[in-house]
Amino acid sequence: MLKKIKDWARNLKRQIYILYCAYKHPSVPWYAKLFTACVVAYAFSPIDLIPDFIPILGYLDDLILVPLGIMIGLKMIPKSVISDCEVKAEEMMKNGKPKNWIVGSIIVLIWGLIVIWALIKIYRLLS
Repeated sequence: MLKKIKDWARNLKRQIYILYCAYKHPSVPWYAKLFTACVVAYAFSPIDLIPDFIPILGYLDDLILVPLGIMIGLKMIPKSVISDCEVKAEEMMKNGKPKNWIVGSIIVLIWGLIVIWALIKIYRLLS
């Protein structure tokens, strides 16, 4: 049972790296690039839609949203691109997560703006 879970998680991680490589491939349509960029950013982001400390619900996004996004993203990408990216993904997995501080900063900025917007809405509602 534990081996199956580990294999599933490793396969999921490999597919995220495939999407990351495919995002940069010139043969991928713009809408697929946009979607896969969002999926990869969400998967690599330390910030979740539902925080993990919330019992049960906190892990639902990791167990449902990420695999669903990966499945849809892989269907949007041509098969030839996926086969090209599989080799690159294996190499990247050995080297660790790709680091892009600019994209990371943008993600943090977007989440910060969402939190500020929500706080303003709540403040106005309570006033």
